[in-house]
This record gives sequence, structure tokens and C-alpha cells, in this order.
Amino acid sequence: MAEETGSVVRRLRVRAGLTQEGLADRSGVSVRTIRGLETGSRRNPQLASLVQLADALGLSAGERDELLTALGAAAPPVTARPVPRQLPAAPRGFAGRTGELAALERTGDGRSAAITVIVGAGGIGKTWLALQWAHDHLDRFPDGQLFADLRGFSPGGDPVEPLTVVRGFLTALGADPAELAGGPGELPALYRSRVAGKRMLIVLDNAATADQVTPLLPGTPGCTVLVTSRQLPTALLHHHGAQHVRLGVLAEADAHTLLAHRLGHHRLAAEPAATAALIRACGHHPLALSLVACRAQTGSGTPVGEFVTELREAGLDALDDADPAASLPDVLSWSLRSLTAEQCRAFALLGVAPGADIALPTAAHLVGLPPPRARKILRRLEDASLLGRHTHDRYLLHDLTRAYAATTAHESLAGDEIEAALHRVFAFYLHTAHAADRLLNPHGPAVEIDPPASGTRAHPLADATAALAWFDHERLNLLATLQTAAARSRHRGVWQLAETLNTYLRRRAGLDELLAVRRAAVDAATHLREHSALVLAHRRLGRTHAELGHHEEALHHLHRALAIAERQDEQAHVHRMLALAHGVRDDHRRALEHATQALSLFRAADDPEWQADAHNQVGWHAAHLGDHANAYTHCEAALAGHRQHGNAEAAADALTSLGYLAQHTGHHEQAIDHYEQALARYRASGNTRLAADTLARLGEPYDALRRHDEARAVRTEALEFYRRNGHTAATDRVQRQLDG
Repeated sequence: MAEETGSVVRRLRVRAGLTQEGLADRSGVSVRTIRGLETGSRRNPQLASLVQLADALGLSAGERDELLTALGAAAPPVTARPVPRQLPAAPRGFAGRTGELAALERTGDGRSAAITVIVGAGGIGKTWLALQWAHDHLDRFPDGQLFADLRGFSPGGDPVEPLTVVRGFLTALGADPAELAGGPGELPALYRSRVAGKRMLIVLDNAATADQVTPLLPGTPGCTVLVTSRQLPTALLHHHGAQHVRLGVLAEADAHTLLAHRLGHHRLAAEPAATAALIRACGHHPLALSLVACRAQTGSGTPVGEFVTELREAGLDALDDADPAASLPDVLSWSLRSLTAEQCRAFALLGVAPGADIALPTAAHLVGLPPPRARKILRRLEDASLLGRHTHDRYLLHDLTRAYAATTAHESLAGDEIEAALHRVFAFYLHTAHAADRLLNPHGPAVEIDPPASGTRAHPLADATAALAWFDHERLNLLATLQTAAARSRHRGVWQLAETLNTYLRRRAGLDELLAVRRAAVDAATHLREHSALVLAHRRLGRTHAELGHHEEALHHLHRALAIAERQDEQAHVHRMLALAHGVRDDHRRALEHATQALSLFRAADDPEWQADAHNQVGWHAAHLGDHANAYTHCEAALAGHRQHGNAEAAADALTSLGYLAQHTGHHEQAIDHYEQALARYRASGNTRLAADTLARLGEPYDALRRHDEARAVRTEALEFYRRNGHTAATDRVQRQLDG
């Protein structure tokens, strides 16, 4: 009998591919008992243990009876066990998430339990997604569905203990109350036995940690587990092969669908602009949209636009609610409970940092920590779904999360600490921008800036290409930093930063952005009462007004600069800009007078580099007046001077003038050659604005040579730049040429 008993148990265990220890872990029956059964030394085992073994081995009814008979136990009567149906109701008004639902379809490999973790910020719709998918696929789980709210992030109380959930699941699975008295070793094993071989769905909602989830995972294939959490439980990915789906805000169309479900399509159709504004004000955030939609439902006669006004005026306070689960500030606050004091401080400071996103070096200065330590904190905030990350090691907060972080900063941090953090960020941006500007424009005058504060380290930039890339990535943040410094009356810093941005903005930015920076510089220079700074600020602002077609404003600032200029070089530069302002208006005679005056003053100041620039201006306006011989003389002198001093971009300006002269004297092939040389230099320096101007000019000699396809190609490329950067007059001009 002993050999027969051992043969049955051993055969079934080996067939299942389990060791004695593996079977013990899966069934909850001790290794000693299993070893005794296999050797025949264990007699009259408890019926409960045999049933656990049968379940763990996934036996059919016949095999189960064979095992029990071989071990001398009477087969218990087969009773129908309950099939749990614990899922909450399917969400009403579910919208979008097509990609995420598709991702849930791809979980599991058939060899182990399929585990997927849905990760996202509070109120982003994780539970809705899990329940929607579950109800769409109930037919896949004939043996039932288990659901538990683990309360990892909830308004009150601690997260639910895993054993409490296990007992609840076992009860739902028909376990005898006497079986529920086990401890942390026995109960999870009994639970795994009960779900072994079954096709069940197990939804573990609102998990705090992997430790809270692990005891609730099945041990055999067949079951599907959905876990929702605000922070990514990496242990599940590493040790259990879990997949994860990260949830963000809704797409525009899906946000509109959510509102339409609550408010009706007719109401949204009556106020399309207000509806779009409401979606933007809510940041496409599902909880924010649902809360506002609920209020709009109760106030059916209130225009949608009034809710937009409330959001704009009250900010995050407009999304507070008496129900903590519906209040966005409350929901966000629960995410902070799992953070350390250092991490909470970093989160708060990110709320007051200028700009839409932040790079790691900037964040390190913001929090006043070395980059490796700052990176670790940012990763923790990312894991907690409070922070997003995109390319180039850049991090960003959702607008509503940023508002909550800013509120947290002002409530939990001293004003001096916030100011010190902003000062570190400003100093980092200023010194890096200064180094980048010197790489882009080594021939230009160096801006004198204050020495770096202790701990401030400019970001290392290898060359002009790296400098241009850094400016491209940080452009909007630099503009936001300038506004922040101006609001805090840091006039010297504003002036210095505006000057370090000059070369880059002239090459790449739209004129409206440039105008805002120029105005800030004039305001800062006025407060500083420094003569040279004020002349330069008025001169630069006058130039931008001229390029925007604001002729009167341009002349006002340029004549103001001329009136207070004392040195010859200052006066010469103002005359250059007056020549440009009149040239934009096609008053080339007056422009030539100012350009000639500038050349004379640069000669008197013995400044050969700027003499070359003035030669080019004189030649340009002379060419427009039909004085081609004089124009050639000055433009050739300009080209020679710039080449002598190694200023490739200024040489491109002279080549542009020579191209114009060749074009208007009938030498169209030569014009194309000059323009293409200039274009190559502008592109090499990253000057997309002047590259666009040159492309637009290239169209004319191409047309003259009946190379119309090439003319259309260069004009189309120029038009794209003009439209993107708000150059209205140039856009209209090139569009007319294309239409013609």
C-alpha cells in the first residue's frame, strides 16, 4: 500500500512539474506531509490537506477520486462552489483610452499568471480603465472575478493588510471558516490552491506597494491580475514578469466625449469655444472634467463659459469639493503620504520653478543638491505619478499638479527658501546662457555678468552646435525665467539675461518673443539708470519694432537712444538701426544717409569689424537706389572685411547683398550662387530667420530662369518658417508669390 500511495502522489507531482517544496508552496500542505505521503510513512492524512493537494495539482474529478482512494480516504461529495462576481459596476461615461485598452489585450504569456499594473496620477482614471476592460471581457473568466480596494492612497486609514484581503477572497471562494485561521504562510498558499487551474480575473485596486500585492497573486497560469496604483511597483515587474500601462490625461476628442455624456451634445454644441476652453482649463484631466461636469449638470441653466471663468480666477480651489474622493487637491495630497520630507520639498519647489518643464541640471540647482541625488528624487516623484519625463532627461508636471505643488510650496516652505531656490535657477540659466552666447557669437561684444554664486555651475557646452541645442531646449524656460526675475524686480539680472539671449533670439525666435524680451530689457535698464545699458536697450527695441512694421514706435526708441548716446560707437550703432528702420519702409534714400553716417562714425572709432558691416549696409541701400557700381564697391569691401575677421555669418550678409545686385543686373546664375553660399552659412550657424529670408529671395532668380519648381520649393520652405514664427508681413508676401 505504501508503494502504491507514493507512486500516485509522486506521479501526479512530477506530471505537474513540481518539486516537493514547490507543491508545498502552492498547496499550503507542509513538505513533511507530502514527503510522508510519497514514502507511505504518513497514514490517514487530513482530508483538508488532500483536497488542497488535489486543487494545487489541478486534478480532474476522476483524478481527485483516484488520489483520495489510493490514500485511503473517502472521496467527499462534490459540491458546487460559489463563483464570485465581485466587480463593481462598469463606469458610466467612459471615454477614449483606445491605446491603453489595446495594451491590456497583450498581457500574459500563457505560462504564468498574466499581471498588468495600471499606473497613473490620482484621479486620472485607472480604476475606470480596469473596470471597463473587465466588463468588456467577462466571458474570459467563467470561474469568477475578485475585486479588492487596497486603499493604498485613500482619505483615511492605513492600506489594507494583504491577509485581510486573502480571507475575503477565500470566503468568496467558499472556504470553510475553520480554514481562515491560518497565518501569513498558510492563508496565501490556501488561496493559491483555490484559484489554481481556474480562469479568473483578480482586480487589485489602489495598491500602495508590491508587498501589498504579492500575497494576492495566483501561482498558476489561467488567472489574469489587474493592479492599479499611483506608483509603479517595480518589484512586480522584476520578480513576477508584470507588464505596466501608464495612464495620462485624455485626448481632446475623448475629453469632449466625457463632457458630452454628462451635459449632452446639444449643450456643448451651443458653446463650442467655451467647451474647448473648459477642456484646456481642466488640463484634459478626467477628475477635473468630471467634477466640473457634475456641477454643470446641477446648474443646467448656467453657461459653460462661467465655469471656465471660475477656473481661471480661482485656479485649483475651483476643483475642491466636500467629497474628498471628488476633490482634486485632496486626491493629489494623498500621493504625498508615501514621500520623504526631502521628496516633498522637491515636489513643492518644482511647482514654483519657471517654465513648463525642467531639465536635470536645472532641477539640481532648484533643490540645491548634486545631480545624482536630484535624479534619484525625480525618479521617485516619477514613480509616484506626480512627475512625467520625456526626452533629453526633461521632467514636467501636469498644469493642475503644478498648481498644487506651488500651493504646497507657499504653505510648507519659508519665503526665503523659495527665493533662494529661484535665485539658484536664475544664476544657472544666466551663466549657461552667457557661455552659450559666446559660442554662438564669438565676434560680438561680451556681456558682463555677475560672478556665479557658490554652488552655481554652468552647464558644460562643447561647441556652437551644443549651445544652439541647449537654447532650443530651454528657450521657453529662459523666457519664463526672465518674466519671473522681472516680477521680482531683479533688474540687473533681467538686463544681463536679455542680452545673453540676443544672438539666439535673433536667429531662431519669433518677433513677438523678441519684442517681449526687448521691452523687459528697456524696463530693467530704466531702473538701473546705467547709460550704456539704456542706449543698447532702446536701440534693440527700436529694431524689433521696425521689423514688425511698427514704424513710429521704432523711430521713437531709436531717436531716444541717439539722444542719450555719447560715444561714437554707440551713435554709429543707432544710425545702423535707423538705416534698417527706414529701409523696411523702402525709404532707401534716408536709410542710405544713416548707413553712411554709421560708416563714418565706425571709421572715426577705428572699428574695422563694424566698418565692414556698415559697408554692407551702404551697398544694400545704394543697390536699391540703382547705384549699382557704388553698391558693388561697398559690398565687396564688406565681404573682404568679414572674411578677414573670420565672421562667417556677417560674410553671409554681404553675399546676400551681392546676390541682390547680381539679380537686379540680370546675372541670375550668379545671384543664385551668392544666395546659396549665404544660405549655407546661415544654416551652419543655425540662423533660421535669415535662412528663410534668403530662401524667399532665391525664388526670384529661379523664376527668372524659368526654374519654377525650384522657386516654389524654396518659397514653401520660407513660408513654413514665417508662419511658425509669426512673421505676418513676410508670410503674406511669400504666399502671394506662391499663389501667383
